[in-house]
Amino acid sequence: MGSLLIKLENEIKSRGFSIKTLRSYVFHVGRFLSDVKLSPKILSDGEIQKYFLKIGNFMDPLTINLRISAVKFFYREILGREVVLNYVKRPKKLPEVLTKEEVVQILNSISNTKHRLLIETVYGCGLRVSEVVRLKKEDIRFKEGILFVREGKGKKDRMVTLPVSISKRLENYVNSRSGDNPFIFDSSRGGHLSIKSVQKILEQAVMRAKITKNVHVHTLRHSYATHLLEQGTDLRIIQRLLGHADIKTTQIYTHVSTATIKNIKSPLDTLDIIPQNNSKSEQK
Repeated sequence: MGSLLIKLENEIKSRGFSIKTLRSYVFHVGRFLSDVKLSPKILSDGEIQKYFLKIGNFMDPLTINLRISAVKFFYREILGREVVLNYVKRPKKLPEVLTKEEVVQILNSISNTKHRLLIETVYGCGLRVSEVVRLKKEDIRFKEGILFVREGKGKKDRMVTLPVSISKRLENYVNSRSGDNPFIFDSSRGGHLSIKSVQKILEQAVMRAKITKNVHVHTLRHSYATHLLEQGTDLRIIQRLLGHADIKTTQIYTHVSTATIKNIKSPLDTLDIIPQNNSKSEQK
C-alpha cells in the first residue's frame, strides 16, 4: 500500500496540484485502501461502490464525494483503470448571507487598523481566506484601483476592483510598515497571518456586533457576490470576479438575493379586494 501511495503522491506533484489537494487525495486513498483490506486491483466497480454506500451512513456527502474523486483519480492514473462510480447527491443548501447593515455592524466593531482593513478587503474584493492571507504588496496597484489574486483556486490568476473606500487607508498602512515582509497582512512571527487567525478576528467581530447568523470568512465572499447582484452587476462579471470556472457555481446567488425577493409584488397585492374585518366576534 505504501508504494502505491508514494506513486500517487509523485503523480499529483508532477501535475502541479496544490498542497491541500495532495494531502487530501493521499489521505482519502490511504483510508480507502486501509478499509477495503484487499488489493485494489481485484476490486470490481460494484464492490467499490458498495464501500461508498456503506460509509455514507456515517460520513457527510461532501467528504464522501471528495474520497470518490480521489479514488477515481488513483485508479485512472496509478492503476490505469477507469472506474465508474456514482457521486452522492448533496442537499442543496443556500449559503448564509449578511445584509449590508450587518456588514457595517461587523466592521464598526473592529478597532484594530490591520484587522479592520483585512475584513474590509475580504468583503470588498470577494476573496477567499486563503487568498487574502497570501496577498503581497506587489499584488495591489493603488493608482489603477486593481488588486491581483495570484494563483487562486485552480491556480488561476484574476483581477478584482480595489474599493475606493479602503484604497488610501490600505496604501498608508502598507507604506507605514517597517521591514521587508512582502505580505500585506503580516504576522508578528514572520510571513503572513494564518487562516485560523483571520477566522478568529472575524469571529470576535461578529460577537461584538451581536450578529446571530452563522458567519464564517466565506460568508463575506457570499455577501459580496449577492450584493453585487442586487446592484445589477451582470452574472458573468461576478463569475470572473469570484474566479468561478463554471457559471453554474455563480448562479446560486440568484437564489439568495433577499433584496430582489422583497421587491417582487405578490399577485394578491394587485387584486382590488375588500379587506376582511378580523373582529373577535367573527373569529368565533
